[in-house]
Amino acid sequence: MSASQPSLRWRLVSHLSFLQAIFLSLLAMLIVAALWATGSFISLQPEDETIDAISRSIGRDQNGALVLTETSALLARRENLPGLWFVVRDRSGATIKGGNAPPAYAAFGAALDGIGQARFGSNLGGSTVPAARLQWVSSPAGEIQVLTGVDGTVSTVRILGAVGIVFFSALLPLLIVTAIATMIAAPLVVRRAFSSLDSAVARAGQIDINRQGTRLPVDDVPREILPLVEAVNDALRRLDEGYERQKRLFSHLAHEWRTPVAILQARLDGLPAGPLKERLFEDTVRLATLAEQFLDLQRLNHRFEPVSVDLVEVAEHVVSELAPLAIAANYEPCFIKDEEAVEVLGDRMAIERAVTNLVQNAIQHGGRRGRITVNVARATGITVSDEGSGIPEEERDRIFEPFHRLQGRTKGFGLGLNLVEEIARLHGGKVCVLDGPTGGAAFRLSFPMAE
Repeated sequence: MSASQPSLRWRLVSHLSFLQAIFLSLLAMLIVAALWATGSFISLQPEDETIDAISRSIGRDQNGALVLTETSALLARRENLPGLWFVVRDRSGATIKGGNAPPAYAAFGAALDGIGQARFGSNLGGSTVPAARLQWVSSPAGEIQVLTGVDGTVSTVRILGAVGIVFFSALLPLLIVTAIATMIAAPLVVRRAFSSLDSAVARAGQIDINRQGTRLPVDDVPREILPLVEAVNDALRRLDEGYERQKRLFSHLAHEWRTPVAILQARLDGLPAGPLKERLFEDTVRLATLAEQFLDLQRLNHRFEPVSVDLVEVAEHVVSELAPLAIAANYEPCFIKDEEAVEVLGDRMAIERAVTNLVQNAIQHGGRRGRITVNVARATGITVSDEGSGIPEEERDRIFEPFHRLQGRTKGFGLGLNLVEEIARLHGGKVCVLDGPTGGAAFRLSFPMAE
């Protein structure tokens, strides 16, 4: 699996986290808006901005008396509120007034010094007193009391500041906590939902050409994915049926092929000796070998119980069996062993077939001259070498492909070396092509040694 492939699991986690963040944000905003509207959370009053502008405009002169400086903020409030009025007092009773204060507030003085902030107004008895706000605040002149009207609007900057305070003090911590909880909980939930798929993936990894009947489990598979699993199981069933038909066909053909080949060999035995008989004999051997190779391909599809196999004994038996064929083709067969026994674990019939194919390959392509040497050693396994033209470097990677033959060579069917490679693979070994001692080809077949 490529790392660039999208992950369905993390896609679900990310989408779930994103949707939860949106819903929680909307919910938090609705709660904050409701609290704001009822004044339970934060309240923005237009006079707050007026009081702030007035307090920053109050200072003291060299004698310590209160003075008013027309700051830009105060000028902006005067422009927005043509009827702006205010009364400023300090703890000593010094006062600065601006605008025309309503008569009802003209008598306010030290009696309210103990009140931090208050709101006033009245419409009793048919007489309306304009609303006003009184508040003690800090200023460049020290602590002062500001009394002013409540007219005006709240500026956008102040609203954004209040929203920022709400966001960073309440909404952002809620989102952070929710995001952390989601990133921890969502993968657990998704992983649990995908647990049944994990078992299906594990079973799919066991599908092999030698394990017919393997099916993906459907228990606890989510309803949305069940059609896919059932379609895969149907495909596996059809593949098993087709594979069984193919195996029966090849096995039947191989067995039927052996009968006419045996009859042909029997008739050849009655012919007088000569070059033509030798060539015909070699051709019938090739046909018999092809039939055996087809049968061997079928046998490889069945698992075997490993037993102890002596490579020395196997190689010596193959050399003695094929010696007449090698001698008839003008070769000198040679068998060399470095030890009396080299034990491996495997299937004797399969290993013997692999060595036989290597020797027959040397007989067919060794140039009909020199020696065909079979060497057995514990360190290298079985090496079959000839004194022919060898195998080009560029062809050595492809020589084991089924039905592949070297350019210019018409003998053989391209199955023998592929069969050798399959046998080596099933035994945990390998086969490779080397340069022979005298320039020909050398095939080295090695297996893990038995302990």
